Amino acid sequence: QASGVTVNDEVIKVFNDMKVRKSSTSDEVKKRKKAVLFCLSEDKKKIIVEEGKHILVGDIGDTVEDPYACFVKLLPLNDCRYCLYDATYETKESKKEDLVFVFWAPEGAPLKSKMIYASSKDAIKKKFTGIKHEWQVNGLDDIQDRSTLAEKLGGSVVISLEGRPL
Repeated sequence: QASGVTVNDEVIKVFNDMKVRKSSTSDEVKKRKKAVLFCLSEDKKKIIVEEGKHILVGDIGDTVEDPYACFVKLLPLNDCRYCLYDATYETKESKKEDLVFVFWAPEGAPLKSKMIYASSKDAIKKKFTGIKHEWQVNGLDDIQDRSTLAEKLGGSVVISLEGRPL
């Protein structure tokens, strides 16, 4: 690991909880994270789950109307983050769910932050086995447009994201 940054066990636990979809009770499903942000600890030695920066599946339709827009609002405008977003989408053939690993590195973030997040990305990615989609985003313009994410997930075959037609 170039940066020497380690990944906190809680990060791995959150990932595993988001990944496992079978045999969950509806209560377990409600507690599952739909989206979550990870940040570096204050001493920059560990990647940790960022307190309070998540959306639960159970919040959708209750306190969260549009999970994707809500996720975008969690992102800090002037610092980097790693995120997991559990995208629900439809193609002409089927409904799908996929975890997307997002590396958020906005232009307004300090250079030092961009450098350490970029050099630590492999540390967290190695722990997230089986993720098909990785997306590096450098600004709100990229991420606010749902069709950019749809493109990542399956290109032109995607017809809706989070139940909303594209």
